[in-house]
Amino acid sequence: MKTDRPEGTFCHRMNRRESLTTLGGGFTSLALTGMLAGDGFFSKAAASSEGGAVNPLAPRMPHGFGKAKSVIFLFMYGGPSHVDTFDYKPQLYPLDGKTIEIKTFGRGGHKNQGRVVGPKWQFSRKGQCGKYVSELFPHVGECVDDIAFIHSMTADSPIHGSAMLMMNSGSLLSGRPSLGSWVNYGLGSVNENLPGYVVMLDKTGGPISGAKNWSSGYMPASYQGTVFRAQGDPILNLKHSKGMDAPEQRTLIDYLNRFNARHHDGRPDNSNLAARIASYELAYKMQATAPEAIDVENEPESIKHLYGMDQERTNDFGRKCLLARRLVERGVRFIQIYSGGAHNDDNWDAHGDLEKNHNFHAGNTDKPIAGLLKDLKQRGLLDETLVIWGGEFGRQPTAEYAKGTGRDHNAAGFTMWMAGGGIKGGVSVGETDELGGTAVKDRFHVKNLHATVLAQMGFDPNHLSYFYGGLDQKLVGVEGADPIEQIIA
Repeated sequence: MKTDRPEGTFCHRMNRRESLTTLGGGFTSLALTGMLAGDGFFSKAAASSEGGAVNPLAPRMPHGFGKAKSVIFLFMYGGPSHVDTFDYKPQLYPLDGKTIEIKTFGRGGHKNQGRVVGPKWQFSRKGQCGKYVSELFPHVGECVDDIAFIHSMTADSPIHGSAMLMMNSGSLLSGRPSLGSWVNYGLGSVNENLPGYVVMLDKTGGPISGAKNWSSGYMPASYQGTVFRAQGDPILNLKHSKGMDAPEQRTLIDYLNRFNARHHDGRPDNSNLAARIASYELAYKMQATAPEAIDVENEPESIKHLYGMDQERTNDFGRKCLLARRLVERGVRFIQIYSGGAHNDDNWDAHGDLEKNHNFHAGNTDKPIAGLLKDLKQRGLLDETLVIWGGEFGRQPTAEYAKGTGRDHNAAGFTMWMAGGGIKGGVSVGETDELGGTAVKDRFHVKNLHATVLAQMGFDPNHLSYFYGGLDQKLVGVEGADPIEQIIA
């Protein structure tokens, strides 16, 4: 076949990509460039080209304007009784000890009748809003005008392990990222020297199912919670004397950075390498930074008193609440503090003696929680810090056993509250029935709570996603969930 080409030249056939590139003067490439830029492609490439690892915790902008910058989740592990704390049910008092027809579903299975346990504490109106609060929480009662109570929460399981996973990760199954991981993934961290997600456990131990409750699931490990101790070394295994010393860590980090720069070829394991580099870098920085962050001893005596650190029973939880405030000041995004650990009466799981159990745990936490709210408010931090209180479920209005005052688990209707971070104060939404057994008005699922947190942090909860397993995974699931608009200011 003869052509007019000079001998030795190569005839290039244009493929489809090149056709699209040249077609229309290259406007298709311009569109692609715009989409990639919008997805952060070029900023990521630039970070990698500088020879260092991409920081997975670099600060990021949310979808919209978020009124909250940080979250403090006060987790009452075991399931506090809503009808004995914040959900006033006067009709329960005269029914105490009587067996009535009532459908319940708890640890003991489905039942059609039960012996009523009347509330063991009196309620009185508090604040300008006149909210009824149990005498279990006299100090929190002073803060009700800053609190929104949600009395119609529901969950999918009345069993501790799965219910805790639901409350922490939106799923009954393990392996999903926790709420704190989603916040960290969406916003990143403004403090390169501290974790973006901190967990403080009860001194009796961790909750059932353990670290699954603060896991990053299928996300990189950079987004998982870091367990802090309120006294001593804040993070275990970070002493210079343990493992590598600081120069050795610095050498390893430099080596990993150089390795990543030489071998960055788009393979899937490079993201894990970047996460490992970032983890080493963070561990190196925390050795010097974390001890200062938890040094609450230099706080004024008046502040220590506000949190109850001058009393033996409130010192532990008060110290953790004060530490949470200090971490918020230093840019930590998500902090979770557990009240209660291990099993039985070491937490709020009052199956036997309700009075003994709740007097103990409420007495340990009431003043510290109120101190946290008051301290955040006086420092101007409450407006940008979302505080959440609650457990994995509530408790039944009836007794679990033939004798005693213990209540069984109740996932069909319970109370949680939120304060700060753009949440209305002095309001109550939703209702349970007259005995507190089931949510009957404005029922809200755990996913609605999660959607509210994400919305206050500036995200559309139905669009914040992470691609895994061939799907755009979401905290609120494929069905989605709406925020609780009634409590948003």
